[in-house]
Amino acid sequence: MIMDGNGRWATSRGLPRLAGHRAGVEALKRVTEAAPEFGIGVLTVYAFSADNWRRPAAEIGGLMRLLRAYIQRETRRCVANGVRIQAIGRRDRLDPAVLRDIENTECATAGGGQLLLRIALDYSSREAMSRGEPPGPDVDLLIRTSGEQRLSDFLLWECAYAELYFTARLWPDFGRDDLAAAVSEFRRRERRFGALPEAAAS
Repeated sequence: MIMDGNGRWATSRGLPRLAGHRAGVEALKRVTEAAPEFGIGVLTVYAFSADNWRRPAAEIGGLMRLLRAYIQRETRRCVANGVRIQAIGRRDRLDPAVLRDIENTECATAGGGQLLLRIALDYSSREAMSRGEPPGPDVDLLIRTSGEQRLSDFLLWECAYAELYFTARLWPDFGRDDLAAAVSEFRRRERRFGALPEAAAS
């Protein structure tokens, strides 16, 4: 899940960009709660890319504070709902306080079996591959919001056979019905993985 459009959502309402990121956190909560309902067992969200370090320091600081607040606030609920949180990406450039919160949450939610929520932080797929890191689980469905139609260095290896779904909905407005529409579209597609359709093969 590429969560895109927070800044545009805020700007269109005359709000500071950080307000869009706060609204984006609420959208993440909605999607996380709805995902198991649609048979989703693994949800990977692009929270902060390696390229996002180029943003203004004030915005980066605000994003990291929001991340800490989300993790601290949601850990107990994730444990209760069987949600396991796992961070992917580099950890050496994260603030020690952020890293400590992440590791505490990973430990606390390790037993969750309802949903694995993977949060990509300081993440670059090309960097991960160049370092020889093992790939994660294959992606079945990649959703990107805000109308952009590119992968932006997200799970390039894992998305080799992913179905791509692009929506004009800005991420802060994304909710259960939008997720349902994406899953419904995914289920209508014929996935062949390079083989012939079953009817033609027979």
